[in-house]
Amino acid sequence: MKATAFNQKTIDEFHAKNGLGVGMWGDHLLLMTSTGAKSGESIINPLVYRREGDGYIVIASKGGAPTHPQWLANLKADPEVEVEVAKNGGTDRFKARARIIAEGAEHDRLYAEQAKIWPGFLDYQKRTSRIIPVVVLERQGG
Repeated sequence: MKATAFNQKTIDEFHAKNGLGVGMWGDHLLLMTSTGAKSGESIINPLVYRREGDGYIVIASKGGAPTHPQWLANLKADPEVEVEVAKNGGTDRFKARARIIAEGAEHDRLYAEQAKIWPGFLDYQKRTSRIIPVVVLERQGG
């Protein structure tokens, strides 16, 4: 599974700490494995999350860059992902389906709620003219 050096360091810390107290993100980090739209390879991305009912909310911010993160294109090509998140002193892995919310009332509400966990999201939106998408990872199966 492919990851950048920074992401790999974060992934290693996530696994060493069972997803809790990871870097500057604390207990709000999950690992999402998607399939590369071009490469077909499994790619792991650590992402800040918030729970919303049974879903996990993540933001395609790329730090406020003018373009979307590559993982968003991967989700558009194949919305089926694997999620790993802290649970009961270990981690829980499950299949999920990504639902991309590009705009509208639901987008605005979820983005504002996510910014309560990671205030940087507000700054990221100010840095770019694109509307930063919200993604809901919905657990599949049991």
